[in-house]
Amino acid sequence: MIVRHKDTLGRSMPLTRDRGIQLLGRSVQESDKAVAVLNARREIVWINPSFTKMLGYQSEDVIGRPLVSVLVSKATPSATRLSLERLVNAKRGGLEEINGHDKFGNEITLLIYTDHIRDIDENVTETIVTIHSNTPARMIQTLQNTVLEELVSGASLENVSEFICKKAEFITRDVISTILRVDQNGLLRPLAAPSLPQYYSDALDGIAIGPSVGSCGTAAYFGEPVLVDDIETNPLWAPYKGLALPLGLRACWSVPIKLRDGRVAGTFAFYFREKRGPSYLHEEIVSACVHLCALAIEQHEAKEHINRLAYFDMLTGLPNRRQIYQRASQTIAEASEKQDKMALLRLDIKRFKDINDTFGHSTADQILGQIATRLQNQLRPNDIVGRFGGDVFVIILPEADSVYATMVAKKLVDAVAKPFAIADLLLPISISIGISLYPDNGTDVETLLKRADSAACKGKMAGHEAVFLYEHEVVDGAQERVILGAALREAVSQGQLRLLYQPQVNLADGSLHGVEALIRWAHPVLGNISTSRFIMIAEQIGLIDEIGIWALSEACRQMSVWRAAGKKIPAISVNLSPLHFRNRNLPDVLAHLMRQYDIPKHTLMLEITEGVMMDDHPTTLATIAAIQALGVGLSMDDFGTGYSSLSRLTHVPFSELKIDRSFIEGMVTDPSALAVVTAINSIGRSLNIAVVAEGVETERQQQMLRELGCEIAQGYLLSHPLKAADLEAWLQDRRGGSPPPASRKMRAETLPA
Repeated sequence: MIVRHKDTLGRSMPLTRDRGIQLLGRSVQESDKAVAVLNARREIVWINPSFTKMLGYQSEDVIGRPLVSVLVSKATPSATRLSLERLVNAKRGGLEEINGHDKFGNEITLLIYTDHIRDIDENVTETIVTIHSNTPARMIQTLQNTVLEELVSGASLENVSEFICKKAEFITRDVISTILRVDQNGLLRPLAAPSLPQYYSDALDGIAIGPSVGSCGTAAYFGEPVLVDDIETNPLWAPYKGLALPLGLRACWSVPIKLRDGRVAGTFAFYFREKRGPSYLHEEIVSACVHLCALAIEQHEAKEHINRLAYFDMLTGLPNRRQIYQRASQTIAEASEKQDKMALLRLDIKRFKDINDTFGHSTADQILGQIATRLQNQLRPNDIVGRFGGDVFVIILPEADSVYATMVAKKLVDAVAKPFAIADLLLPISISIGISLYPDNGTDVETLLKRADSAACKGKMAGHEAVFLYEHEVVDGAQERVILGAALREAVSQGQLRLLYQPQVNLADGSLHGVEALIRWAHPVLGNISTSRFIMIAEQIGLIDEIGIWALSEACRQMSVWRAAGKKIPAISVNLSPLHFRNRNLPDVLAHLMRQYDIPKHTLMLEITEGVMMDDHPTTLATIAAIQALGVGLSMDDFGTGYSSLSRLTHVPFSELKIDRSFIEGMVTDPSALAVVTAINSIGRSLNIAVVAEGVETERQQQMLRELGCEIAQGYLLSHPLKAADLEAWLQDRRGGSPPPASRKMRAETLPA
């Protein structure tokens, strides 16, 4: 064969002999197959680098030795030796597969090719031997299969790591293997070192990786393999050689374990008992082991992540509802065995929805995280705190009676009460805590949770930070809440609610000033339910908005009917809950209803309590301002019973003030009550605001109001709340000069207020 190359003009030219030999020599030198040249006596006279890599021999180890003596050992069967000798001495080149051994005694399956070079007389002058090893591929395949089986079986990371080390040591025989993990703080954590004593791993535990931290710490730091072929003299091992040398460890080769995201998660290392580096087999085995370690660590981290999702709250890092149940059950079992007590605390954050709505979820999440930290800082190591969901936390106190539980709860209240610094804001937070005790209040988790919830609800309604122990009478309130809540939902969906209308009369001439729409509920089984009871339930179960919009819609519809029929009803007022004014959509709802039913804005009045005016919530104030802009009238209900200042009256142009019935009832016999009525009436006149006296039930009360100059009265003396048709009859009677309904039979509705 003629080897050609191209000249500067691109023409093909034959290579010189020397150049051809040079190129052939380079290809052999760089081949990944082991190549040896034998002389006529079949002795090795030259080897390439891959021979050293595959079999571990340096040139000085094998030059002058017969090939057969290099590839076999005393353990090699005689048949294998004879096969190799026949191949080497054959007149023509050949091919043979044998089970040979490397320098370190490791058995390797070798595929050997021979080709002879002859002189002019056809005598063999040299033999070219090419050796290919199938052993690493076979061993690696077996290693991979067995380790993957371990992973699939669900074995722990520690067990899989030890399994990999033992398999690697079994294959290579002449090494000791270790696996170290690097934690999130950059510290080494031993996973497996089955052939080393425990104290060796203990000494490495917690060492920080760095540029001069043995083979493993340095490999992890730089993310590159590190070979130290002489532990005794290498400076990387200076602080640690006292550990390794007494165990006969002379060299260490460590390779970083990198995950798919590029992160160094650990190291895999081979220790040698002589000063040396890795062989070809070592490199292949370590490459496979590092990959398997990465798979094992990634699977372990995935399991940990799933476990966190299943058992921990992602926002706070605390145990979640599922884990709370498990740990509470465990604590109950331990308390039962010891005949001891335990306490379960439920912590509710008051008005947390307002924070969410006003400042956004990001701020609310920050507050939840800070609350979690504050709670943990107040508890013992064996206490358990978890986030039950939303704004609810649950604390489990082992070995705790009512006195200790109450003391801890008060500490928690004080800790949370300190304002939270969020951006440039200082936000105060109020909480309530309900406490239930094992075994006094229940012997299972579900019961204790329910009863702590009952106590917490009692605290939440208390209006200030509070700690409440469960009491048996709380059950009645909880049961009522469940029963009435379900019945109320049904009442709303099936139209059981209705409006009655109570007239408001001008005392000067007896004309109609307006009517107040009062919501009533007559349940077919439970009977008449007082408004105060079912409105409170509606607020707790989230029905209050729906009920309020229904009441507004029904009142507007009825006003439209009256106007179409020529009935002169000057105005209709509707009571709304304070929660309605935190609904940004309320002004839009009002505008839509007035357009839909074609009623003038001055005919609609909203009654609000002093509590609404004291609410500095941004949504409340903005909603009131938007309602004013629509021209809808505002009436301050129960004036004098709350905490508002007179300055509030100047900030909001109210159309009327309503004197609470308690003052009207007491004014006849109580000078203080009379003084309050007189003062409110004077305030109304001074600010040009109409004053309505509620709860007028006697002629004497009516007469005194006239004498004080009070303009408007409302109460049973004038009329009970009436159905729409009965109100029309009431109006007709007054125009016809009939006696008032209080003195004759009417179809009035006397339902609980």
